[in-house]
Amino acid sequence: MAVFINTFRHNNLKTVPALLLLLTLGMGACQPTEDIDPTTNDGVAELMKTPAHFPALPDVSYNRQTIEGVRLGRKLFFETSLSGNNQISCVTCHLQEKAFTDGVALTTKGQSGALLFRNTPGLTNLAWATNGLFWDGGATNLESLSIGPITHLDEMAQNILELPAELAAKENYVQLFDAAFPDEKATGITTPKVLKALAQYMRTLNSGNAKYDQFIQKTAQLTEAEQRGMAVFDAKCATCHQRSQHLFTDNVFHNNGLDSEFTDISHERAAQGRFRITFKNEDLGKYKTPTLRNLSFTAPYMHDGRFKTLEEVLNHYASGIKASPSLDTSLRDFTLSSQEKSDLLSFLKTLDDESFTKNKNFKSR
Repeated sequence: MAVFINTFRHNNLKTVPALLLLLTLGMGACQPTEDIDPTTNDGVAELMKTPAHFPALPDVSYNRQTIEGVRLGRKLFFETSLSGNNQISCVTCHLQEKAFTDGVALTTKGQSGALLFRNTPGLTNLAWATNGLFWDGGATNLESLSIGPITHLDEMAQNILELPAELAAKENYVQLFDAAFPDEKATGITTPKVLKALAQYMRTLNSGNAKYDQFIQKTAQLTEAEQRGMAVFDAKCATCHQRSQHLFTDNVFHNNGLDSEFTDISHERAAQGRFRITFKNEDLGKYKTPTLRNLSFTAPYMHDGRFKTLEEVLNHYASGIKASPSLDTSLRDFTLSSQEKSDLLSFLKTLDDESFTKNKNFKSR
């Protein structure tokens, strides 16, 4: 499920049924099952637990999370039948060991082999992302997130009219779909159910056991450099990467001074940020604030992967911010000293969570 530039980037056969599916996605929602088979122990129940110090999960009435739904979504996340050539799965570009990114600036792993023009976004803590997804907010929720990558000719290039039959012919998918959507057995395997199951699984990709979290829960201490870095962070970074709910994002779109002009309209205005969705001048160069969790695993950085290291990122904020009318006001007189950069880097590393990148329960069984 590689990053894509827009939910419907090409006018092709796949886009029309995809749009119709999204319009009906919230209808006929399944109800949660009463309980799970007590003999089943495949880690799904553990995945559905959220960090105790995090906010409550937003209620998704049209796709309530169930053990069976998450189990199906996890299997589908690794399923190559979601691609037209049966060789690409979501995990092709969302690797757990890289905090569900892919480690390259711009990928060519899609079916066409063409270079995409956005860095693959991570999937960490997306259960709380309720203000648009992808770098420019081109998807409105996790249920609509996957349809673009699945159908896009440069990504998974699957024909969603054929997908249900392909899945029905494999392994035990009929039983898994019936278990995940017990009130909708009569409709069998459908693409909207695929999208719902994937969304349920992605809502379990939650990271909240880094050294920082242990500090918050008073089970670990920060070093002096890390504490100084946290103070720098609170003073200079927390406006956008909010720490109050421990998600390290405000889920809003900002122009962080990467460029001063946004006249390039090639690649479907990919370089114009949020503007390509809203067509409002104030949104030129604005991109979704990513979480700062697991930064050590998610290089390269920014929407186009232009910075290879965290040091380059901090150097940008220290001396590389480019002015433009839509530049975020908090960055117009922004400074970072060498000492602040060093301390800030120490603090950011406390957000690395190896229990997230190594959790075997995320893998299909």
